[in-house]
Amino acid sequence: MAKKARTYYECAECGRRSTGYMGRCPQCGEYNTMVEVTEQAEAQAAPKSKRTGPITLPTSEPRRFTEIEEREGNRWKIRDEEFARVLGGGMVPGSIILVGGDPGIGKSTLLLQVAAEFTEDVGRVLYVSGEESEHQIKMRGTRMGVKAADLFVVTETSLDLIFEHVAEIDPDLLIVDSIQTTYTTDSQSSAGSVTQVRECATRLQSLAKMTGITVILIGHVTKEGVIAGPRVLEHIVDVVLYLEGDTFQIYRLLRSVKNRFGATNEVGVFEMRNSGMIPVANPSEAFLSERVVNAPGSSIAVTMEGTRPLLVEVQALTSQTAYPNPRRHANGIDFTRLQMLIAVLSKRVGYKLWEQDVIVNVVAGLTIDEPAADLSVAVAIASSMRDIAVPADVAVIGEIGLSGELRAVSQLSTRLREAAKLGFRRVIVPKGFRDLDSPPDGLQIIGVRSVAEALHQALPKDNV
Repeated sequence: MAKKARTYYECAECGRRSTGYMGRCPQCGEYNTMVEVTEQAEAQAAPKSKRTGPITLPTSEPRRFTEIEEREGNRWKIRDEEFARVLGGGMVPGSIILVGGDPGIGKSTLLLQVAAEFTEDVGRVLYVSGEESEHQIKMRGTRMGVKAADLFVVTETSLDLIFEHVAEIDPDLLIVDSIQTTYTTDSQSSAGSVTQVRECATRLQSLAKMTGITVILIGHVTKEGVIAGPRVLEHIVDVVLYLEGDTFQIYRLLRSVKNRFGATNEVGVFEMRNSGMIPVANPSEAFLSERVVNAPGSSIAVTMEGTRPLLVEVQALTSQTAYPNPRRHANGIDFTRLQMLIAVLSKRVGYKLWEQDVIVNVVAGLTIDEPAADLSVAVAIASSMRDIAVPADVAVIGEIGLSGELRAVSQLSTRLREAAKLGFRRVIVPKGFRDLDSPPDGLQIIGVRSVAEALHQALPKDNV
């Protein structure tokens, strides 16, 4: 006698299960995340392929650790250097990669471009789309100049049928666009639900590990900017990449937040064009190409994105407020961090920012997370308030404490070499720096202990 289906509620953020609905998840604290899940007690039979019969994955067999062969350089080379950089040097066979980003940011364009290059250098690719028709993908590929004979495209959302196509084509790379539109008949939940996303991702993970096929999943993001669905999805995959950027800007950043085969927080920079995503070889120079020198309220920050140093322009604007509570706006930096820096400038330096509206913007739609950009933000705010421009050949590096002191930053030598490479002659850094092999030729390093000293060096006419 067949058992009845079981119904329960599961949190879409953390995956906690409950027999009844709750407005707030007691585990992660999020509101309105409990969704109803209907689970069949008995799984359905495995789908059958017209050519090969039932789809089955190879069985695993325990092996002694000493008997496992080491594989050196076991990566597929990727022609796109920026994409390869984020992955850690290439694509690992049998890995599963999750790519997320806002709608229209360029995820499908980037992966279609990578798929076309993969067919020319490695082998076959199966591109499965659950959101676009084959003709729509063809139109995009034609615009990008894609001419790949071993690139197979299919519009399908059923995971069972996708496995049949995999058995028929035997690709080296499988791209699923997107995981939220894919479903399996083993679960009665709708596509995109917690159960479906987790079940489909788990089965695709087994496919990748047992057959050596590399699987790339495209994931939707929520309004908070995280991958839609349970957090367990990010634990299943080997690599998690986010494609970031302002849709009104031409630059896109592919950021790695998890990578079992390389460095995390690595970043690749692309330029969005009609012909596709063009890698930017020197992003620092591109970000500073439209900079207006000797303009008050502008400073240059030297940040690290993984192993890559980036020079970005930080702009600030202060104006007399017309409201009882001055406005604060941050674009590209953390708002709480901005509030802290404003408080330090008001208390430790004496700037009357409590009567000023403060707006801070990172140029080119970039987002800076590391504290080493604190000093650049503070210098930009002070430059705007005093209406004094920072010299064009000065860059600033440093983390600011609540006492107004400057704290050391990591990888200082790498930052200084990038600044010297782009023509900067003076760099203001925290005094007592230790991570410095030898200063680049022609670069003057100015060590300071506090924000006030840094402002005297960056704004020589300032009389704080």
